Amino acid sequence: MPAPVSDKDAELMRLIDEIHLEQPYLGSRGMKSALRMRSQKVGRIHVRTLMRKMGIEALYKKPRLSKPHPDHKVYPYLLRGLDIAEPTPFGART
Repeated sequence: MPAPVSDKDAELMRLIDEIHLEQPYLGSRGMKSALRMRSQKVGRIHVRTLMRKMGIEALYKKPRLSKPHPDHKVYPYLLRGLDIAEPTPFGART
């Protein structure tokens, strides 16, 4: 059974949820700053712990590095099926 949440943490979690609804792009560092602007003195690691407990994370565009663009041409591998036994001399044309 999970440990009960203290009253102070419950209040912080309520504020974190309220701020997250207004500014969903804030991570733990930005959330800490937003809480400090509301007169709540709290550390970033504690904010991160509470955000993880609540299942809240910053919303931002994540990288899609391995997804090719559909308009990009896929070039064929020209050496497929060729038997390459030895290197050709420099400058030789076949």
